[in-house]
Amino acid sequence: MTTWQSTPGAGFYPGQQGNYPPQNPGYPPNPGYPPNPGYPPNPGYPPQESYNPGYPPPYSGGGPPGPGFIPPPGIPPYGQTPPPVGPDFGSQPVQSGMYGSGYAEDPLQDEVKGFEFNDKTIRNGFIRKVYSILMCQLLITLGMITLFVYHKPTKEWVHKHTELFWVCLVVTFVLIICMACCTNVRRKSPMNFIFLFLFTVAEAFLLATAASSYDSDAVLMAVGITAAICLGLTIFAFQTKIDFTGLHTVLFVALLILIIFGIIAIFIPGKIMTLVYASLGALVFSVYLIYDTQLMIGGKHKYTVSPEEYIFAALSLYLDVINIFLYILTIIGASRD
Repeated sequence: MTTWQSTPGAGFYPGQQGNYPPQNPGYPPNPGYPPNPGYPPNPGYPPQESYNPGYPPPYSGGGPPGPGFIPPPGIPPYGQTPPPVGPDFGSQPVQSGMYGSGYAEDPLQDEVKGFEFNDKTIRNGFIRKVYSILMCQLLITLGMITLFVYHKPTKEWVHKHTELFWVCLVVTFVLIICMACCTNVRRKSPMNFIFLFLFTVAEAFLLATAASSYDSDAVLMAVGITAAICLGLTIFAFQTKIDFTGLHTVLFVALLILIIFGIIAIFIPGKIMTLVYASLGALVFSVYLIYDTQLMIGGKHKYTVSPEEYIFAALSLYLDVINIFLYILTIIGASRD
């Protein structure tokens, strides 16, 4: 048998050149064509002149395929640029990323970015979660206040066992330090919910013990005023274009001054001193409520809270609400005394 070389004919596959066995009847030999031994024929693809840019140098002869011709799978239509070599990640550019050179960065990159706080769906779910936790905390606190104020045996028992007040005070300080300083404590479930529940019960006991020393109508009035103030400030924080998240330094200084003023008020008792101190405290924590609410909302504000910090956000709002309630109750009690 005679071995000879041929140019590709009806069996040519684009992007390849070489030595074809005489399986296309009637095609004359062409000894000058570069060899490519062993390439199988692909009948049915007509020869073309300058197929697609990016393939090896075109071969001569022929033209575009005739009407109705369907190219083999994986071959782009005539005149189009072939796809780049490498995995296809949709519209992502081929680049050097965490999966190696020539691969897109990460096919799940958009899903990971979806957990950033700027995403509207994630933010709305985060806000609903925070307010759900906050409502549970407030219901526990309100229930305990109601029990201590309106149930006389419980009120008398609490006043006799004052050591429970100091135990709960120490517990609240320990728990709030753990949740504020330890990231794993407030992020890892169910540990974060357990710590928050224990803190809420201890804080509710302190608040109920303090409220039991006032008249029931004064406590009821303080609850109503606090609810109205918190609702109005929350709506204001959602609607206003003023960014309060940059006032953290000013609020810290105001809180420090309030603490020093409270220490001085202990040694200089009086109705006017109590009213001034309680009014300043209610004002400071009202601004804190707006500040913490905007941190939770995110959006166009300067600073935001991560969606993973739902326990911390709920704890901040809860502390703002109960401090406003305490100062309002102090103002009502001082004005009646």
